[in-house]
Amino acid sequence: MQPAYYYLSYPGIAHLASAMSLATLLTASTGCAAQTQVPTVQAAPPIAVDAPPPPPSAGPVGPAPTADTGTPSVARGTVSRFLVNPDGDVDGFLTSNGLLVHFPPHLGTQLTSMIRRGDAVQVSGWRHDGGTFTAQRIVDTSNGQQLLDQPALPGTQRLPRQLRGAVLSPLVAQGQVAHVTTAPQGEPDGVILTDGTVIKLTPPVAQQFPTLLQAGANVSAQGYGTRNQYGSALQATAFGTPGNLTQLYDRALPGP
Repeated sequence: MQPAYYYLSYPGIAHLASAMSLATLLTASTGCAAQTQVPTVQAAPPIAVDAPPPPPSAGPVGPAPTADTGTPSVARGTVSRFLVNPDGDVDGFLTSNGLLVHFPPHLGTQLTSMIRRGDAVQVSGWRHDGGTFTAQRIVDTSNGQQLLDQPALPGTQRLPRQLRGAVLSPLVAQGQVAHVTTAPQGEPDGVILTDGTVIKLTPPVAQQFPTLLQAGANVSAQGYGTRNQYGSALQATAFGTPGNLTQLYDRALPGP
């Protein structure tokens, strides 16, 4: 069955559609999104209608490494900072001893209700090169509470990615690289700055910046993403060194 809004008819809709910008269509689509469960973490305000649209996404941005590319392991540490993806979902954290822990975004709300910054945890899962850890089980060692990586509950749905893109905001970021993030096959796909800001790139784009996707490099980026109480993350539309950005797509983001 087609969605109900396919049956609506508006006079002159063809003329109206051709006159509207893509950013306006994305903003208008959030009205339809009200009928769908929204992300549990509050997102940033919608993009202004005169801002260029985000580039087409290469797919979900999240905890890419899998058990196939890691070694079964158990680690302990103290949560020093939560991490978010460009949609605003909490999908990882850093520990005080430098461990980068990833987990599926649908677990973010449960984790942040169970664990706070400064809590000691034990993580079971798969360790990857570069100090990255994909969590299968996270235990709060102070009280024994645990969170397992399980599929989302039946009936739990996230907004389609094209509608989630409607609430992303233009962001800029600059700083020193603390960690390099990786995609499912282990290829670099972004960086985490020392202040916890996540900058995501597609793997093909990341390959163009081998000297910048290294710990200690000073980088700058513009793009679209979310800033909330847990952190900031953006999908880059321009990337490079401070004062020397390379535009990654046909339409560039306005300057900061």
